[in-house]
Amino acid sequence: MPLQLLEIYAPKDFLNIEEIKDHFSVISYWYSEEEKKKHLTRILLETNDVESMLDYLERLPGGEDVYQVMLLPVQTYLPRKKEKEEGDEKKDLQRASRHELYTAVQGSSRISVSYIWFIIFSAIVATVGIIKSSPAIVIGAMVIAPLIGPVTAISFASVLGDFKLIRQSIITSLVGIGIPVVIAAIFSFFFDPPIYSDEFLSRTDIQIIDVIAALVSGAAGALSFVKRNTGALVGVMVSVALLPPAVVFGMILGTGNWTEALVPFILLMVNIYSILLSAVIVFWLSGIKPNNWQDLQKANISRKRSLLFILTITVILITAILFINFV
Repeated sequence: MPLQLLEIYAPKDFLNIEEIKDHFSVISYWYSEEEKKKHLTRILLETNDVESMLDYLERLPGGEDVYQVMLLPVQTYLPRKKEKEEGDEKKDLQRASRHELYTAVQGSSRISVSYIWFIIFSAIVATVGIIKSSPAIVIGAMVIAPLIGPVTAISFASVLGDFKLIRQSIITSLVGIGIPVVIAAIFSFFFDPPIYSDEFLSRTDIQIIDVIAALVSGAAGALSFVKRNTGALVGVMVSVALLPPAVVFGMILGTGNWTEALVPFILLMVNIYSILLSAVIVFWLSGIKPNNWQDLQKANISRKRSLLFILTITVILITAILFINFV
């Protein structure tokens, strides 16, 4: 079971460690007197208990005005804790705390200089790869593209009902999609559309199976995020669903063929909404929700409306796919 360490800097009598031990599976704890009035308390917990512990701290009298908390990962701990019996083992999804995930989401939802440059570089590499019909170059562009962050942030914020974060994430996502479209359109002024390129042609043909791939990509990205598997390459799957269609859409737009641009545009839209749909469902099923009652009510409304809106748009786009293929 993964472990995390909470460092709590608070007044001497702020924490009741006996009460904490009664309510949480505390593996170990330590005191360190920093000042006469404040103590540094370190509490070692299993990852699944961290969110409940942080919620408990938020509900204590005085709240955030009287304490500071730092959450640290624990690589190993000795002596090793005995493994639980098979029947006692928790069956819930082992995920990071809501507080940790929210901090990660806030960072990835902002437009930064590095984000802009990575999008520009990945768009140029993807455009060159499509022109040269080189899958290796296109895959290289997918590795560079940081598109999973803001797209995941939209779904996560929708589950929590954080409308400010939703707006911020949507703007960042639009920038991340818009830059490749513009760059590809500029390339089309200097290079003819690679109509014989397999990488180009595959994004001008849309099938229902593309929806399945996008749904799985979104679910894998969301699951990797809640488990904080930062080393995984699931972000490449999300970028594969978004970046090449955006590039092909931009290249066709640059030639002025608006009718032919419709198919890659629909492919791009159906991929976006399929990823959002599966990510919202994963976050919902993983039990991510606010702590207090007022925010919980707002989150319930936001989640239902988000699911209804995304599902409606996805159904409309799937209908368009069926119409294109059978008419």
